Formats: sequence, C-alpha cells, structure tokens
Amino acid sequence: MIKETNVSTIFQSILEAQKDNKLPPVDKWDPPLCENVDMRISRDGKWYFKNSLISRDKMIKLFSTVIRYDADGFYYLVTPVEKIKLQVEDKPFVIKTYSKERIKNKEVYIFQTNVDEVVTLSEANPLRVDIDKDTKEPSPYLLIRKNLEGLISRNVFYQLVEEASLNQINNELEITSNGNTFSLGKIS
Repeated sequence: MIKETNVSTIFQSILEAQKDNKLPPVDKWDPPLCENVDMRISRDGKWYFKNSLISRDKMIKLFSTVIRYDADGFYYLVTPVEKIKLQVEDKPFVIKTYSKERIKNKEVYIFQTNVDEVVTLSEANPLRVDIDKDTKEPSPYLLIRKNLEGLISRNVFYQLVEEASLNQINNELEITSNGNTFSLGKIS
C-alpha cells in the first residue's frame, strides 16, 4: 500500500514532534525518503506543493521549522516519519526587514525573515555576499541557523549599503553589528 503524502499529513507530523515552541530536533531524525512529492521554495520565499502556492502563513512557518540541509547538497523537509526533498531556488528563507538597535552599548542589526524568524547579525549568524561572475550582481545571505541561510532582499541590502561605511584599506563597504564587522562587498 502506498501512503499518500499531502500537506495536512506533513503538518500534523510536525505539530506532534514540536514541543514547547522549540525547533524540532531534525538532525536526530532519520526517516525514510518519501519519493514523488513535489515541494519547492521559490527565490522570493514562496512555498509550493504540486505547483500550487501554499498560502497559509501558519503552515509555511511550521514547515520552515523542519528544514534541513544535508551533506548531499539538498534541502529536506524532515518529520519523524518521512523526509521530503525540497526544490529550493536559492535559499529557504528571505530577509524582509531589519532594525538597528543599541544593546549593551553596541550597535546591533536584527533581521526578520519571511517566516518571522528573528536573527541578530553576529559572529554566530554572519552575513556574506556572493558576486555573480557573469552579471556582477550581489547575492547577500545571512546565516539563520545551523547551515540554513536566508537571501537578504534587494530592498534590505540597498538599505544596508546606505548605512555602510567604506573601509579605505580594502575598499569594501562594511557594517558593524555586536562588535563584529561584516563586508557588503568591494567598491569597484
């Protein structure tokens, strides 16, 4: 008998595994791979199941808590009973906004993802920028947790560039958060 996988069965598995509003221990789970399930996350952070947009924010937020990036270079949605390969166009999260706060006498950048996860720019959650070799366009990323990154939206990146200072030694735009300096890229 083939078990039919649908969004509601995945949702129920995650709810059962999640305790005390903590992230589920997806790294400890080793369920079998569930084949032939078409789920993807587009570059703009939208989720699709069988080419249909998942529009329920609560469901997307819950799914985002059980994403895992494995050594094989693929993202998976992992529950205690099944593992589903996700097609991810860029990164599983998108940074949609940020704020700059003063905490313990230090300037700190605080970012919010498309699933409302809040991440502080720090040594533990660094920012990096990849430059496309052909187009020279920047793709900025922030580490959200473990080995999962979020693409910093173009709007947020341009705001960061406005706030950045130029390091004249290495000709890079930089921002400082929580006592750590992060490069936004070189100025040509």
